[in-house]
Amino acid sequence: MPVEDFEELARRAPETVWLEFIGGRLAVKPGPDGNKSEIIAWLQRLWAGRAQGPWLYAHRGLCTEADGTGRMRPDCVLAPARHFVGHGEWSDPVGVLMAVEVTAGDSETDRYTRLEKPDAYAAAGIPVHLLIDRDDRSVIVFNQPEDGRYRHGEKLPFGATVKLPEPVNITLDTEPLKEFAD
Repeated sequence: MPVEDFEELARRAPETVWLEFIGGRLAVKPGPDGNKSEIIAWLQRLWAGRAQGPWLYAHRGLCTEADGTGRMRPDCVLAPARHFVGHGEWSDPVGVLMAVEVTAGDSETDRYTRLEKPDAYAAAGIPVHLLIDRDDRSVIVFNQPEDGRYRHGEKLPFGATVKLPEPVNITLDTEPLKEFAD
């Protein structure tokens, strides 16, 4: 399917249906359940108290993959404040500091989340990718994108202290994630 056809389909989809385009294939991203919403809110509160610096935007549409033909809606993206002013539904990833995904509990969706999305974000040049895996009760921090893959990934259990590398440069106490694992 050409990316233009996907964008038209995504535009016509009901508000309750989020579509993504991964590796030339259509994918349906389920909306967040209560626990996933709480994880996203927890992350947003970490940045909310900062007067200066980046902001964590929920469900921002990004052009991904090396050729820019992928279309994904990370659960959150970290970007400078006001970065997306004037953008349409799908933004170029240049300037995005981090993409965040939280597993949904749906095996097909989670396969994309764990296996395909990290490569698409790396190929797009996003410096950091944070994957919060509720099923595995772990956090994976990917960084150092090169040649369409992240060169470094660190997996830590919920409850660990997680250092997000530059350009994010923040430390997370992931203890609260234990409450939202299921």
